[in-house]
Amino acid sequence: MGHKLRGIFYRRGAEVRSFSRNRTFTLKIRHALQPTVFLITPPFTQLNTPYPATAYLKGFLNTRQISARQADLGIEVILALFSKEGLTRLFAHIGPPVATMSANAQRIVVLQAEYIRTIDAVIAFLQGKNPTLAHQICPEGFLPEASRFAQLDDLDWAFGALGIQDKAKHLATLYLEDLSDLIQECVDAHFGFSRYAERLGRSANHFDELYAALHQDFTYIDHLLAAALAAHLTAIKPDLVAISVPFPGNLYAAFRCAQWIKKHCPAVKIAMGGGFANTELRSLAEPRVFEFFDFITLDDGEAPVEHLVEHIAGKRPLELLKRCFTLVDGQVEYLNHSLSKDYKQADTGTPDYSDLWLDRYISVLEIANPMHRMWSDGRWNKLTMAHGCYWGKCTFCDISLDYIKVYEPLTARLLCDRMETLVAQTGQTGFHFVDEAAPPALMRALALEIIRRKLTVTWWTNIRFEKSFSRDLCTLLRASGCVAVSGGLEVASDRLLDLIQKGVTVAQVARVTRNFTEAGIMVHAYLMYGFPTQTAQETVDSLEMVRQMFEAGVLQSGFWHQFAMTAHSPVGLYPEQFGVQQEPGQDGLFAKNDIVHIDPTGADHDLFSYGLKKSLLNFMHGIGLEYPLSDWFDFQVPRTTIPKNYIAQVLQETDALALKPTAKMVWLGPTPTLAVSTKTKKGVTWETATLTVQDKRETVRLNFPPEQGIWLAKMLEQLSVAHTDGRTFQDLKTGFETAGLGDFEVFWYSKPVMQLRALGLLGL
Repeated sequence: MGHKLRGIFYRRGAEVRSFSRNRTFTLKIRHALQPTVFLITPPFTQLNTPYPATAYLKGFLNTRQISARQADLGIEVILALFSKEGLTRLFAHIGPPVATMSANAQRIVVLQAEYIRTIDAVIAFLQGKNPTLAHQICPEGFLPEASRFAQLDDLDWAFGALGIQDKAKHLATLYLEDLSDLIQECVDAHFGFSRYAERLGRSANHFDELYAALHQDFTYIDHLLAAALAAHLTAIKPDLVAISVPFPGNLYAAFRCAQWIKKHCPAVKIAMGGGFANTELRSLAEPRVFEFFDFITLDDGEAPVEHLVEHIAGKRPLELLKRCFTLVDGQVEYLNHSLSKDYKQADTGTPDYSDLWLDRYISVLEIANPMHRMWSDGRWNKLTMAHGCYWGKCTFCDISLDYIKVYEPLTARLLCDRMETLVAQTGQTGFHFVDEAAPPALMRALALEIIRRKLTVTWWTNIRFEKSFSRDLCTLLRASGCVAVSGGLEVASDRLLDLIQKGVTVAQVARVTRNFTEAGIMVHAYLMYGFPTQTAQETVDSLEMVRQMFEAGVLQSGFWHQFAMTAHSPVGLYPEQFGVQQEPGQDGLFAKNDIVHIDPTGADHDLFSYGLKKSLLNFMHGIGLEYPLSDWFDFQVPRTTIPKNYIAQVLQETDALALKPTAKMVWLGPTPTLAVSTKTKKGVTWETATLTVQDKRETVRLNFPPEQGIWLAKMLEQLSVAHTDGRTFQDLKTGFETAGLGDFEVFWYSKPVMQLRALGLLGL
């Protein structure tokens, strides 16, 4: 039976006849074996953990019984380069020191024997396999030192009383960065640990520069990449190679991979997807791209990749592909005629990290920023609580695109199932939830499920500073293993936060960060400067807000970034509504995302960059909090208009003790013991019920009238996380009053109940 699909007549069977754009073709379906897919992350993303895109796709393909393998070529190239054999070849390639080299490069080349001697031990140490080497690294004399070690004068103030392992990790990182500097100068100017040839991919409206670079001879690093790729292609013999390009810094290497495959394995089909394609290539019209790639897919990759597999097997015609660019009759065409819906997140499977070198990633300690350290140090399993963003209103964000716009949360039970699967597969209990903004209600449910299952995990995620993050909720999250959150304070100005439609105020952010901090959860703030119409006064006032939050101890980490207008954000789509103009002449056939704009009313934002970042680095270590803000800048800035005690006053406003009637009550502590005893004093005898709570740190005894104590002990047992029925605050109040135990308000705000709340009686 045939089906009429958007002007296309699709018949399953021996052939498909299509009528589209006045063209007719017949596709003979070959009954081939199921194609094999090879998923690649090209150099370079992270050294400490694999980027999760290929693991997500492999997990999905498993559910469809599609054969798939994966590789992170970034870590493979790094380990091939930074090894005894790799450095021996590298120094032989560079040759002896010559006058055209910088003094730093000459020094490293002269010391090459020391680098070759120590490299394998250092890499093993950074992989966590050789911890005792720290005792050799920390004293001077073991590692050869070049220009990066000039930073050591700042080591004590930046890191304080750093433990020996951390200090050694930082010194080993400087050692690798020295070698990176040598490679950039003498071997490959595009080299970088977490980005490769990023300049060629960033804001590349036109393909000419990248195209020209791809027609140059392979660089030294390109040859290492090709060798790693060739080994996989020989072993796997894939029918489809799917290359994920998350960032501009992966783009050049992705094209080099595709170029090599086209030359050496011409029968293999090649597709590109990932974050770069999703944001930068949505208006792709450059035919030369398809000298390298057969297909470019957009947005969620599950259904598009499955369609490509079916097409390669001869089971789906070209025109029924999903969200896919390809070349048809010499012209770039976007194919999206498939009526197949995208898969629900619950049906995409658990990420599969098999094939990846999980025990060979290296943890580095680059800069003294607590959150950046979490990104670069340690192995994290990546998961997502919810697809998209539940807020979806921020005007600087790509809210018009599916990865933000389409919001779909998972269930706490399914998330915990996936966590348990990944712990069993990887042996790692650390999780980074890579959400745009994790929903508070789902975080609460996840925390309860983790505690209920008695899982010992460590996790962190990105959030919005919602007022729903109360003290009690933050306490629950910490009890489940949450150790850090990051969120957008952005411009730290209420006028601009309103213009951004962030949905928060500076005061609200301060109170929420206090709640996280008091619960023992580290807080990192994303900070922005240069938003349209932002004045010099507002920039200085934003810095003062940030200074006061560090001074109050409610922020532990932060990072300033300059506003960039993107093509798919409300600011980029409607710049006139924000008082700015797009600079003309930015249209091209290749990439389009970052847009140069003109802000006639705002400050000269570039001037503020160095001072903002320098002050923040000091604030994170408690330094310079008392300095006048003008000391951080080498030009005149206005005085702040923010009162010196603004944040301190905001933080004096405590969360209301009263709970909503619908608040879910939870007891996190162990079951207390109850003892009713008779006491006599001055001839007066009375009974007392004593609840003994064995907290992790102390034993606490709380006294109540007998009837109230007996009732409370029973309630605490029913409020245990192990129980799933979930009693509300109103249930407690009604039960107390129905039992005739007195005035519930007096009972609830009594000193013993306040102590009990501090021990883990939470209202959520």
